[in-house]
Amino acid sequence: MKMKLSYKFFMTFLLTFVALTILMIATMEFYAYREFSKYVRKIEILRLDEIVAVLDQEYRTNQGWKQLKDNIPRWRYLLRPLHLQFDLKGPPPIPPDLLLFKPALPPLGKKAGRPINDGQEKEPPYPPFIIEHRLTLFDAQRQPVAGPAVSTEDLTLKEIKIDGNIVGWLGLKREERLSHPLNLAFLRQQSNTFYTIGATMLLLASVVAFFMSRHLLAPIRQLAAGTRALSSLQFDTRIDVQTGDELGQLASDFNIMSKTLERYEHMQKQWMSDVSHELRTPLSILQGEIEAIQDGIREADRQVLESLHSEVQYLNRIVDNLHDLSMADAGIFPLNRQPVNPLKVLTETLNRFRNRFSQEQITIRENLMIDQEIILQTDPTRLEQLFSNLLENVLRYADKPGVFKIRQAFSKGNLELYFEDSGPGVPAQALECLFDRLYRVDLSRTRKQGSSGLGLAICKAIVEAHDGRITAYNASSGGLGIHIVIPLSSALQNKKRAEKEHGS
Repeated sequence: MKMKLSYKFFMTFLLTFVALTILMIATMEFYAYREFSKYVRKIEILRLDEIVAVLDQEYRTNQGWKQLKDNIPRWRYLLRPLHLQFDLKGPPPIPPDLLLFKPALPPLGKKAGRPINDGQEKEPPYPPFIIEHRLTLFDAQRQPVAGPAVSTEDLTLKEIKIDGNIVGWLGLKREERLSHPLNLAFLRQQSNTFYTIGATMLLLASVVAFFMSRHLLAPIRQLAAGTRALSSLQFDTRIDVQTGDELGQLASDFNIMSKTLERYEHMQKQWMSDVSHELRTPLSILQGEIEAIQDGIREADRQVLESLHSEVQYLNRIVDNLHDLSMADAGIFPLNRQPVNPLKVLTETLNRFRNRFSQEQITIRENLMIDQEIILQTDPTRLEQLFSNLLENVLRYADKPGVFKIRQAFSKGNLELYFEDSGPGVPAQALECLFDRLYRVDLSRTRKQGSSGLGLAICKAIVEAHDGRITAYNASSGGLGIHIVIPLSSALQNKKRAEKEHGS
């Protein structure tokens, strides 16, 4: 059985926090033990000074260490004041950074405070000194006098001086691990405190993980539901964006994607409808003309044949344009690139249209500087197709009489061309759609007004194939303006300039 995503997220978060908590407790115990061991060690070394003072007096009284040589009862007797001090006053204070609780001391024994007058008593009536088993007294030549050790190896030595002369050494054996019950009890209570803190943190983490998993997974569930809806072609699906984090940005991107898919679905449906309409009209005309000839209603004279030929040409143009657009969509728009001056191509194309513009009473105003060394790596046939479509668009839709302006500009290695007619303009909301396939501002326009709705779409494909851009705007004259930006070939431009300078 598959686990739900919320349960997986909750368990992952919880297990991660458990691992971090265990690591934290282990680290805290390690440092607590190490620092407490250092503290105990410092206290033990400080208490060596107290023992040295007692041994100093013993040496002065007996003029040497003869009374202590292998005399364990006497050795314990000398440590008696330290026992009493420890038992009556308690251990030295523990630094605040280590003290998490106050360790309890065992009750004082009944014989703990009884004085001992006979230094030769074998069994003293007081408990052993806590570090007695680790203390050893050496003479000036470091020979053992009292205590368990027989050498000074692995011992911390404290010198005993009288009148500036070293008369002995007090050695304290290093302890690898703490062993005294009070120290161990302190560390146990420290560990219990750490465990209590860790358990509390785990409980809080469980509560936080539960609510966080629900909070974080809510938009993910919405995204999953939205994705399933898109797979069912429900492109109107939207997700409510409630946060500004990464998940909120993901939801916003999802809404943009679904909106784009909805737009493309609408365009596809509109595309199929428009293409079928564009093909249906000439096919209906052809069918009607042919059936009229077959029924003997019309004769197959020259006029009828020219009408049929015109409709076939129109069908060919639609098919060719659709083919070019499909190639552009596939990223393999055919271009036979060669060095070309685009202004010369524009001038030649414009010259072929001058008679038609004159017949339509549209005045052309242009000042193209074709003598400039402007080189573009392009297909001259495609470039001519671009300019022809733009000029055809003016002839079909511009008011008559009117004015048509063409101007050029250069900026940052780009050639900019502006085409403006004198009207009419188009609604502002239609400017971005002019280059869509089969789009018409006036849906009532027919073929007789001159367009299949593919001319500007072809223009956009040609310009973008040259890494340029084409936009539409409403000109100050009240008509439609077309702005084209095409990057020039700087290498060829510099080469031409260099050749010209060299020739001069």
